[in-house]
Amino acid sequence: MPDPLIRVQAEPFDAAAESRRITAGRTDIGAVVTFTGLCRSEEGSLAALELEHYPGMAEDELARVAREALARWPLQGVTIIHRHGRIVPGEEIVLVVTASAHRRAAFESADFLMDYLKTRAPFWKKEHPASGAEGGWVAAKADDDAAAGRW
Repeated sequence: MPDPLIRVQAEPFDAAAESRRITAGRTDIGAVVTFTGLCRSEEGSLAALELEHYPGMAEDELARVAREALARWPLQGVTIIHRHGRIVPGEEIVLVVTASAHRRAAFESADFLMDYLKTRAPFWKKEHPASGAEGGWVAAKADDDAAAGRW
């Protein structure tokens, strides 16, 4: 089983470079699925999101769920990069890359990982409204929980 690549960072990432990295020199990979989550403006009402995490704990938990995906699907690689700090609309928040010999495993495992990241990953999001008003912490959404329940 390959080791997953896990990074929690403030800096932007390069999704294309990460996709190339996971396939470099590999001829056994037939499918790569990438998912990039972006910060939305919420129709102009959001100035930024502020993401917080516990260093060390967040990385360990992301690695744990990545190893779960590697155990459940025949994957040749998994990458999870999650940003923290202040992120403005249009910027990337999260990247998931899965690689497999076949597309179904790559798609399903990426979907599983994103459902986990949306519902149980140890990150906290605070909204900063464009109006300048005091923002609030983002609560879990019932439809995200329902999606995660499939797994």
